[in-house]
Amino acid sequence: MTDDVTTAAVAASPATSSGPAGPATRASARGAGPALGGRRRSGAAAWRKRAEITFFVAPALVLFFMFVVWPIVTAVQISMFKWKGIGPLVDFVGLQNYVSVLKNTLFTDALTHNLIIVVVSIAVQLPLGLGIALLLNRKMWGQGLLRTLIFVPYVLSEVVAGVVWRQLLVPDYGGIDAIARALHIPTPQQGFLGTPDIALWTVLFVLTWKYLGLAVILFLAGLQGVPEDLYEAAQLDGASWWQVQRKITVPLLGPTLRTWAFLSMIGSLQVFDMVWILTGGGPVGRTSTMATFLIYQGTKSQAFGIASAASVILFVIALVLAVLYQQLILRRDTHPDQPRRKAKR
Repeated sequence: MTDDVTTAAVAASPATSSGPAGPATRASARGAGPALGGRRRSGAAAWRKRAEITFFVAPALVLFFMFVVWPIVTAVQISMFKWKGIGPLVDFVGLQNYVSVLKNTLFTDALTHNLIIVVVSIAVQLPLGLGIALLLNRKMWGQGLLRTLIFVPYVLSEVVAGVVWRQLLVPDYGGIDAIARALHIPTPQQGFLGTPDIALWTVLFVLTWKYLGLAVILFLAGLQGVPEDLYEAAQLDGASWWQVQRKITVPLLGPTLRTWAFLSMIGSLQVFDMVWILTGGGPVGRTSTMATFLIYQGTKSQAFGIASAASVILFVIALVLAVLYQQLILRRDTHPDQPRRKAKR
């Protein structure tokens, strides 16, 4: 009796691993085949995708390390030495060059001039560029010609624009003094670029003339994205021109305005060409910037350690301001959903 029950149980039980496979096991094996093949194809596609990314990104990474990372590392290394530009780096001074730069009144004045250029450039070019963009956004005669004339100064190289304005601002013989004499307007005896009290403002005027076209073009591009339906609805509601600009144009143009302000801030911190050509940082350092300071230290004073320390400080200031601007102002454009998530919490 016992033998019969055991035999029946063995016959009814699923096949063991060493025995022949049952119907369920054979079905599972038939399903595992395609699944395993699918995983293999998915793995091959992933590896192929990684290989393509590596192939296309590798040249850019090599150039980035060659022309961005390596110069920064080299500048930091040189800033730790007292070096005249010739021979090996042997006279290690640690952070002494940084202390010398931060205690140098010429550098602190240059830093102040950079901050003035940042603030004035944004405060002047933003409303002026927005006003011109709103004017040129309307249908009017000569619209294309006016847009071209506004943008021409920006496409000129800084060297050409600087040389032209330097010749125009030459005392007594320049075009600006000739126009002022014709209009019976007094001019400074040492010229606009040679008088310490107005030299920086003259440079700011030239910088505004040079870079206003970029602001106008960017704002015009942003205005093209504002739907006309909103303006028509506002007119039907009886909104005034000022209300339309304040409630529709400026809010929808916000990302463009914030991006332009970021570019203007970084460019103002790095401004060099125009200042160097117009004044060379003079008179008596009244128009110097951090870039002209480090170039003067490196080329004329042969103090490459001081110049490298100044360049590292300039890099850190620009990096900190850029990160803060990105986190505090541009974040609403790059992460538009984040404020809503915070509001739910």
